[in-house]
Amino acid sequence: MWCSGRITAEYRERMYDLLGLYAKPYDAAEPVACLDEKSKQLLQQTRRPLPAAPGQIAKEDYEYRRAGTRNLFMAVEPQAGHREVVVTQRRTKRDFVAFVQHLARGVYAGARKIHLVLDNLNTHFRASFEEVMGLEEASALLARVQFHYTPKHASWLNMAEIEIGILDRQCTGRRIGEEARLRSEVLAWEQRRNEARCRIQWRFTRQDADRKLSRHYVTQLHCLDTRALSQAAEGRFVLRSANWIGTSNCRPRAVVLST
Repeated sequence: MWCSGRITAEYRERMYDLLGLYAKPYDAAEPVACLDEKSKQLLQQTRRPLPAAPGQIAKEDYEYRRAGTRNLFMAVEPQAGHREVVVTQRRTKRDFVAFVQHLARGVYAGARKIHLVLDNLNTHFRASFEEVMGLEEASALLARVQFHYTPKHASWLNMAEIEIGILDRQCTGRRIGEEARLRSEVLAWEQRRNEARCRIQWRFTRQDADRKLSRHYVTQLHCLDTRALSQAAEGRFVLRSANWIGTSNCRPRAVVLST
């Protein structure tokens, strides 16, 4: 919590929503999929690496040649042990919308409702779908999709980050110089994990959050009536006293006005 300092009511609301979602029993008709993306830099070898041999580890030169970057979309369904990874050249609104279409119309075509856990990247909102697909088609697609957003500075609540970390350790965390090889190795990793039905067991609950984070909670603000404030600014009323509470923006909870 060093990057947040104080946990606002909005933060708690989003955190509770996700923790409640993760605590629900598995329902194939309403899958919960955590979605995120990761950039991967393509690095080509400048000299032929030496393969591993008995008693010798593999060796590669410290120099490399940059060959651009690619984006990896990750969607993982923790309770079902299923994940989808798509490699794209860019990470635009159109790319994101296409990936969600792949999930909604392909992977989860038979689902009644799809719960997608996302961070607050600017492409992750309904406006992106309306811009790319048009209002009518976007509404039809998103009728079965419910977005659940992590609080700001709280991407740790998105289990897709856990799966991306595993992908990086087991597959992509080394030099890969060509897009075709990246796609091939990511697909092989995805198939192996799906066949093994590797799940993520989320153990952090709402009760755990309150016990560990409650000292950071900020009280819900009660804003003043805007008309009264404007009248006070015009000199029609004088602020005689105020009941202050510990808040993130130091606004009075209530005031006593007199003429």
